[in-house]
Amino acid sequence: MQSEMKEADTHQQKLEEWQVRKDLAAAYRLVALYGWDDLVFTHLSARVPGPEHHFLINPYGLLFHEITASSLIKVNQDGTIVQSGSVHRVNPAGFTIHSAVHMSREDAGAVVHLHAPDGVAVSAHRDGLLPLSQTAMLCLGHLSYHGYEGVALNLDERERLTRDLGNARMMLLRNHGTLTVGRTVAEAFTYMYFLMKACEIQVRTLSCGPTYLPTEEAIETTRVQSEELGKAATLTWPALLRLLDSRSPGYAI
Repeated sequence: MQSEMKEADTHQQKLEEWQVRKDLAAAYRLVALYGWDDLVFTHLSARVPGPEHHFLINPYGLLFHEITASSLIKVNQDGTIVQSGSVHRVNPAGFTIHSAVHMSREDAGAVVHLHAPDGVAVSAHRDGLLPLSQTAMLCLGHLSYHGYEGVALNLDERERLTRDLGNARMMLLRNHGTLTVGRTVAEAFTYMYFLMKACEIQVRTLSCGPTYLPTEEAIETTRVQSEELGKAATLTWPALLRLLDSRSPGYAI
């Protein structure tokens, strides 16, 4: 009886992992579809169900539109590859950033990190993200900042990165890019969509000349209204998968 129960648990865990793999592969494809990718660089990760504290990350060298569920690499918290497909390399900087967040945040089911130009531009702006749009104001209450220390190859940076992240769902890595954390891949991607859209609007707005800022009361009202922003993923993710099925099928293999 115990062996049957263990076998059933193992089977269920495999099913759950496969679902995470499909969602993460979909997120990689969506990043490419939105034009947020950076050749083979930047990374998205997701925690694998189970007690081992393993997570999935992209095989270093594949373009994001090439990634499939089965090609994702499973690593442990030390960066050791547990399981891989045909490519057996992991971006060291990706491991530094993502392992830091997964190790420090129990709620970090998925982490998205990008170098998209508008996000980098706002990360380098002296004042960071400004309340220039409703989208930006929906992000501000979830946002933190981390100073640039060089390419993220130093494992010592993990402590400072997680300290700066705190409980935030979004982060601007100064002079570097954007990062979001979600309980699921769908949630992390949805947070990133809002953050990237806010950055895009800011870059366009600042190119137009003098700006108009809302009142502090309006900013605070929007911050309160944004507390459940992650729940938008229940609507956005199924729609995004339908888009992906029509534009970039094949991610779920």
